[in-house]
Formats: sequence, structure tokens, C-alpha cells
Amino acid sequence: MSDTQIMWLNTETAAKRLGITTRTLYRFINEGGLPAYRMGRVIRVKQADVDAFIERSRIEPGTLGHLYPDPVSTGNDDEGDDSDADADS
Repeated sequence: MSDTQIMWLNTETAAKRLGITTRTLYRFINEGGLPAYRMGRVIRVKQADVDAFIERSRIEPGTLGHLYPDPVSTGNDDEGDDSDADADS
């Protein structure tokens, strides 16, 4: 295979490569996230574009903090021994 040869993928193959449904693939195409080409009645995507889309979708470490809820307080913030608190009553 030469460097100038384009490897075309049909939508089913491209979706499988991405691990998504074809419906999600069409949404990515429609939103402009993934370039695609209409050839007659079929839609094709370049394998290189799919690979580039995968790399652009990489999550940077430390960017998912918004997915974790704040730690719940147990109400026992003292690190000391609680046994002497009961002795005063």
C-alpha cells in the first residue's frame, strides 16, 4: 500500500472500529466531529480520519474530576479518641 492510497471504511466498519453504534457515528458526522463523504447513495469515511478522531478523543489525565462526587462527611472529623467524651456526661 502506498502512502497516497486512501483506505475507505463503510459506516458499519467505522462504527465497529470506534466501538459505537452506526447511529452514534452518524451523529458524529452530522455534528462535524468526523469527516465523511457521500459517494452516490453510500457514506464512506477515511480510516485515517477515524484514527485521528480516536486520538482527538483521548482523555487527558486529571480532567474527569467533575464525574466524582464530593466525599461525604461521616460526621466524625476528630482524629482523637472519643472515649473521654462519654466520661464527662
